[in-house]
Parts: sequence; C-alpha cells; structure tokens
Amino acid sequence: MTDAAQRPILDIDHIHPAIRGAVAQERQAWVQEVQGALANTPVVVVGMRHNPYCKKACKAVAAQGVNYKYLEYGSYFSGWRSRNALKMWTGWPTFPMVFVHGVLIGGATDLQRLIDSGEFKQRVNR
Repeated sequence: MTDAAQRPILDIDHIHPAIRGAVAQERQAWVQEVQGALANTPVVVVGMRHNPYCKKACKAVAAQGVNYKYLEYGSYFSGWRSRNALKMWTGWPTFPMVFVHGVLIGGATDLQRLIDSGEFKQRVNR
C-alpha cells in the first residue's frame, strides 16, 4: 500500500558509498532503544526533561489506566543532536512522540484528541 503523503528521504544511491556507513550509524543508539521498547510495550512515550507536553502526555495515558513506558532523552540544554536522529527516523518534529502498538500517533495534543474520540483505548485494546 502506498501513501500519497510520503515524506522524501534521500535515496541511498544519492549518498556516496564512502559515507553510507557513517550516515546509517549516526546517533542511532536512542533510535534502537526506542525500537526495542516498541517491540515489547504497547504504549511508549518518548520525551525530554523540562518539556511540559511530555509530562502532559504521560499523565493523559496514566489517566486512561494504561501501562506505558516513558523514555526520556536529554533536555532543552543537552542531547539535541541525538534527539535529531529520533526526529529524522520518525519524521515527527517535536516531543513527545507517542506510539501505540508501534504506530506513531503524534504528540500530546494528538494523543488527547484520540483519547477524547475513544480511538486511543480502541488502539490500545487491539
């Protein structure tokens, strides 16, 4: 299935062979940690210190009686380069990043919209 709203990603053929390895491995530790959590936990919230929307998302999930895993990466003052790898991996520009059964549903506002519509609980209970 194709999605008309695909985001552009530089094709591997347009990256010089000498740097492909560096590009593939650039700051991937956090991405791999999130991927591991997604494989083992139905709801994952990826955030950062001092961001009130990350706390808001965690409180909203907890208020639904849903167990979740929270992964926190740096703050406004640290870790921004590694957080960029998470942003490039997902295509999502902000934190938090909320996943349900491995599907990125967006941030705190998007989560609340799904909670309000009842879709969040439906997705969790699939």
